[in-house]
Amino acid sequence: MQPMDDRAAWIARLSALAAPVLRAAAAGRLHADMPVEARPGQRDDRAGYTHLEALGRTFAGLAPWLEQDGPAPDTARMADALARVADPSDADHCNWIAGQQPIVDAAFLAHGLLRAPRFTAALPARTRGLLLAGFLALRDRAPGFNNWLLFAAMGEAAILRLGGVPDPMRVDYALRQHEAWYLGDGMYGDGPRFHCDHYNAFVIHPMLVDVAAAFAERLAFARDQLAPARLRLARYAAVQERLVAADGSFPPVGRSLVYRCGAFQGLAQAALQGLLGAAHLAPGQARRALGSVIARTLDASGTYDPTGWLHAGLAGHQPDLMEGYISTGSLYLAATAFLPLGLPAADPFWSAPAMPTTQERAWGGVDLPADHALHPDPRLL
Repeated sequence: MQPMDDRAAWIARLSALAAPVLRAAAAGRLHADMPVEARPGQRDDRAGYTHLEALGRTFAGLAPWLEQDGPAPDTARMADALARVADPSDADHCNWIAGQQPIVDAAFLAHGLLRAPRFTAALPARTRGLLLAGFLALRDRAPGFNNWLLFAAMGEAAILRLGGVPDPMRVDYALRQHEAWYLGDGMYGDGPRFHCDHYNAFVIHPMLVDVAAAFAERLAFARDQLAPARLRLARYAAVQERLVAADGSFPPVGRSLVYRCGAFQGLAQAALQGLLGAAHLAPGQARRALGSVIARTLDASGTYDPTGWLHAGLAGHQPDLMEGYISTGSLYLAATAFLPLGLPAADPFWSAPAMPTTQERAWGGVDLPADHALHPDPRLL
């Protein structure tokens, strides 16, 4: 496949994934049209959160493409959807105020706002005001003592982006605590204990880097943390590329596996932010790795229901893989694997020839340079 064919295939897959969410949310039918798949006994609870979750996670992945050259109808639908979900007078208004889960759901929506600054600035003043009110309303709840600290910090980044006054303590605390949880070689603990899962990609690296960047001019610790955080993300992206097998599969370890290719948001963000060189990855190699994971997790039979909504699963429909906190809206974190669509078509990520992945070369007998940990820690230089 030629590089431009790769980009067209990515756009087709992202469009198919996002279309039901965008159509329903823009028309005020998200609650009416979106199915709620959940663990037995959990459906009624998750139905209180899953709609904001679906839109926020879709936006987090779609935003760079909308910012770059996404189709005008999708840009308009997203703007309409954001106006509805934040408007308490709209029949399709989503839950921002009840329970802890909206801290999470709004954080992914906040990530979309950060990833699409021109789009955000062009939103009608009323929409920006409604969104600002929604993020401010989250402050009456405390996040969990784990990666959730970054969700609270992302809310403050959205408040800043929308013209409000952020709380620096929520941001500084999240960054300092994650620094304390840094384990080395590009890996953070998810709270005080290490978890062998993909949450460094689902949440920690992408949100930490973007929160630090958003507050680098306001907070000294954010400014000091930004360069090490980017270098650690690059190392983590290099490790992620090495996890991709020749068929696009990867180790199914840890929780939230039904986020599918969203497990590679770390590598996707490294590509989007120009960190592949620091990761010692050629653009065509990173594109092949990400593209194969996207295809492996989204092309399997049973991935979508008959009306186009995502089913729970890693490769097909596998509802037993769901945890109790997961429902249909959660699944749209898969959209974050598509972040490189925010790069123009002429960028080397898209224009460079495809290259075999590290696993393809290593198991094919190619003599490769030895892999090395991120050492010494850049803080000690």
